Amino acid sequence: MFKSTPQTMRYTLRVLSRLLHYPDAQMMRELPAMVDALRLEHALPRQRIEEIEQLCAHLVALGEWEAQARYVEVFDRGHKTSLHLFEHVHGDSRERGPALVDLQQTYEQAGLAFDANELPDHLPVVLEFASTQPPAIASEFLGEMVEILNALFSALVQRDSPYACVIAAVLEAAGAKAQAVAIDPEPDMDETWSEPAAFMGCSTQGQSRPGTPQPMHFVRKAEINQPHHGVSA
Repeated sequence: MFKSTPQTMRYTLRVLSRLLHYPDAQMMRELPAMVDALRLEHALPRQRIEEIEQLCAHLVALGEWEAQARYVEVFDRGHKTSLHLFEHVHGDSRERGPALVDLQQTYEQAGLAFDANELPDHLPVVLEFASTQPPAIASEFLGEMVEILNALFSALVQRDSPYACVIAAVLEAAGAKAQAVAIDPEPDMDETWSEPAAFMGCSTQGQSRPGTPQPMHFVRKAEINQPHHGVSA
């Protein structure tokens, strides 16, 4: 965990966001540059950067097709390992819609226009937004999600997934420590989710789109409002 907030986390958060995208051919080519960016910015502990470097080497060794198959198996075929953060909160409950609207408004109030094929609560999108904010604000924003992130981290550890180190890095960027927490067994995909403990009253559902291009999601508006880094629902 950081002793103090790093002076910059812009590239680190963007690398973590990119690593959680579907591993297409372009991403596979970018892996060495991602590791270089992490080392250059040095916003994460050295051990974590080394773990992420090992993940990148692992993906290269798997090859594009196998890396993609494993990504889908981990992130698209399990609720506990979903990268849609609000899915861990209310599943399919009615609060999902308003929560997504609130989160999108958070982006807009920071002077950013959201334009993506994914939902606003998709963790790579959340990380990309955080990368546009000053480190202290980014850390505070991500800190609101620590409980969900630790549950996601724990689910990945249970599955022995090398992606766990990326979520651990996100937790460290939030000023927290990755730690295993008790999680319920993964329900069948056909089961209807009951509503778990609330994360600021937010919720959503959605699945990643394998193979879909993942451009940068945020652009500056002409008129920039004051950043609002809280997530409400």
